[in-house]
Amino acid sequence: MELFHESMTPEQVRAYPVLTLAHIGDCVYELLARSAVLHQGAYPAHETHRRTVALVSAEAQQDAARRLLDMMTEEELTVFRRGRNANPKTVPKHAGGEAYAYATGLETLFGWLYLLGRNDRIRELWDASREDRP
Repeated sequence: MELFHESMTPEQVRAYPVLTLAHIGDCVYELLARSAVLHQGAYPAHETHRRTVALVSAEAQQDAARRLLDMMTEEELTVFRRGRNANPKTVPKHAGGEAYAYATGLETLFGWLYLLGRNDRIRELWDASREDRP
């Protein structure tokens, strides 16, 4: 296993439950957000945290997912929908159900792409999701 660069077969990735893909995708998305904040400049830790949370909140991820829907392939849409339609045992109090569902779908997609080693596609989707944002 290469650090930060998985490359599983589609069959291996299909063996994982959808919420496991979302779990991995949450990490991938958070790392992208933290990196984006880092590139905005040097801020105190509390400001860095605040800016990162603004990018990874369920509402922000829902907005990002909606911006990406038209550019997803059919296969990516299928993965996204599986994540969006998953039934997690709990939904955070601070997130609405629809926003949390979209966020889970987006995280599932990013986890799926990561495990397949499709890092260029992750970067493409991340960049497209950020185009109209500071």
